[in-house]
Amino acid sequence: MATKFRARPAALMLTPSAEARIAGLMAQAPEGAIGVKLSTPRRGCSGLAYSVDYVTTADPMDEKIQTAAGDFYVDAGSILYLIGSTMNWVEDDFTAGFVFDNPNAKGACGCGESFTV
Repeated sequence: MATKFRARPAALMLTPSAEARIAGLMAQAPEGAIGVKLSTPRRGCSGLAYSVDYVTTADPMDEKIQTAAGDFYVDAGSILYLIGSTMNWVEDDFTAGFVFDNPNAKGACGCGESFTV
C-alpha cells in the first residue's frame, strides 16, 4: 500500500508583485547567482531585520520556494520567524521596497526597519 503525502504549503507567501520584483532582480543578477534569499539578521533597534540578497549556492537546510521568476530561498535560521508571512513589493512616490506582513512579529521599531518576535 502506497503512502500518500499531502503537499506542504510554502512557509512564506509571495504576492504577484513580489514575484515580479524577484524576476527583475534575477534579470540583472550577477553571474553565478542561482536565486534570491531572504534572511533575518540581528540588527536594528528591535533586534531582527529583513535582508534580501542574491545567493550563489543552495544550502540544503534553506527553504526553497520555486516561482515563475526563479528560485527564492528562505534562510533556515530565519524560517521560524517567518512562517505564515506574506512578502509584497510596494512602490509609491517616495519609496520602493519589500513589505512583510508577519504574524510572528510582536513589535517593530519606529522606522520599520526591524522587528521583534
